[in-house]
Amino acid sequence: DSGRCVLVRAGADGDCAVDLTPAPFNVRSRVHEYGGGAWAASGDIVIFSHHADNRLYRTDLAGTTPIPITPEGDLRFADLQIDRAGNRLVAVREDHTFPDAEAANTIVLLTLDGPNSDGGQIIISGTDFVSTPRFSPDRTELAWLSWDHPNMPWDGTELWRARIAVDGALSNVERVAGGARESIFQPGWDGEGRLLFVSDRTGWWNLYRTGTTAGAEPEPLTPVQREFGLPQWIFGMSTWAHLADGSIACAWTSDGIWSLGRIAPDSAADRAPDESGPVPYTLPFTHFASVCADPSGSAVTALAGSASEPMRLIRIDAATGEWVTLATSVDSSIDEAFLSIPEPVSWTAPDGATSHGFYYPPANAETRPPDGARPPLIVESHGGPTGASSTAFDIGIQFWTSRGFAVLDVNYGGSTGYGRAYRERLNGQWGIVDVDDCVSGAAALVERGLVDPGRLVIRGGSAGGYTTLAALTFRSVFRAGVSYYGIGDLEAMVRDTHKFESRYLDGLVGPWPEARATYVARSPIHHVDQLSSAMILFQ
Repeated sequence: DSGRCVLVRAGADGDCAVDLTPAPFNVRSRVHEYGGGAWAASGDIVIFSHHADNRLYRTDLAGTTPIPITPEGDLRFADLQIDRAGNRLVAVREDHTFPDAEAANTIVLLTLDGPNSDGGQIIISGTDFVSTPRFSPDRTELAWLSWDHPNMPWDGTELWRARIAVDGALSNVERVAGGARESIFQPGWDGEGRLLFVSDRTGWWNLYRTGTTAGAEPEPLTPVQREFGLPQWIFGMSTWAHLADGSIACAWTSDGIWSLGRIAPDSAADRAPDESGPVPYTLPFTHFASVCADPSGSAVTALAGSASEPMRLIRIDAATGEWVTLATSVDSSIDEAFLSIPEPVSWTAPDGATSHGFYYPPANAETRPPDGARPPLIVESHGGPTGASSTAFDIGIQFWTSRGFAVLDVNYGGSTGYGRAYRERLNGQWGIVDVDDCVSGAAALVERGLVDPGRLVIRGGSAGGYTTLAALTFRSVFRAGVSYYGIGDLEAMVRDTHKFESRYLDGLVGPWPEARATYVARSPIHHVDQLSSAMILFQ
């Protein structure tokens, strides 16, 4: 709505949708700059962060005029969770009060009524970052994640739990899992007070559950070579949800394709064996996100999409798998004869690893290329770089494929969805492995006779823009390139960034300034004399 994020209430079938946050309210958080986790609801209580002033506001399901419950100032809030009976909520707070110092990230306890004039009671501090505070079902325990520089959350985090008193005092603090080389994602609780979480301790982000006794070794629920986790760029990300019957709804990716399914309760005869993981629902989608249980615990909501279906909000009956669309992002209204459906492709990279991507062939029912002609190719390099390409409908890709171009959407080394080892291929090699994977991916399609070797183009945004600039500067494969707000000077990124990403390049390139020579060697800005292809920049 005019560029602002609006919180909407709707019925179980998506009907009777009502905006809860009127203009000018913009439901967004700026913690870690990327935000997420900007609202929470419990019963009739709704709390949200307003982007313009970073304050928390309270409203209700009737859309009552929001009132602030935190003070004006330099505090930001995210990852909210409400304890309605205790008239309190927990949140991650980022304090920017002192502009010459690094922002302070803590977990705070606030009252639902406000005014919380002190910005909330700090209950967890002492680490560089915290996230995902989650009350146990009886509100007597709290779980959370923490990590320190130079780690990013996909490098290593720690999962903690503690008893929490009515006044916020913590006791029996225990580290449950994690460390500098184990990434924990999305801790939460089941109905019996057991902690569930995603860990990559085996090299794959799998789902685990703790026992009811302290110190018990977590039980693997999905010991398979698939990914049930995501890189925590924003707060509030969710790939699983505990349901009222004891089952677990979860989403996972294999070779870049997402599925959504269910792990049956412990007592159910139809629980999937360990070697096959959860039982997938039969759904016409290949990408899922934001998996949640509805208030009854009998249905699952998720964002879902495919190459032919734009992202939409769906509701699934957990027991039967029947689903309905609650809301859609856009009506594609494109004839299937003009839609290009991606094909997973793999090839051998220069470092000997197997690299991955999605190949989109040209698709236009009204035109045919000349006999024997091969199409031009656009190589797409995603942002992050710790991230992954999606198979969801992308109007930008379809624009080009409907006009005779082929597209290769590359999940270069460093991408998520293929295990930790694949993600770590980029460690110390940013500007090398990603570029090599894009170049070798294009070469593989040429070798297979799918594209014209004389008409290869590369494009990407942000980190993908850096890969584009590096490919055009340090390689001579692409005839042209497009960089959208790409990075030309790696040192500039180190000098002028925010706390969350301030040590990101320690792992991708090397500690600065100790590794300054590497930064200079891999920064296209210092080697413009090597450019020999057409290039356009969008900043």
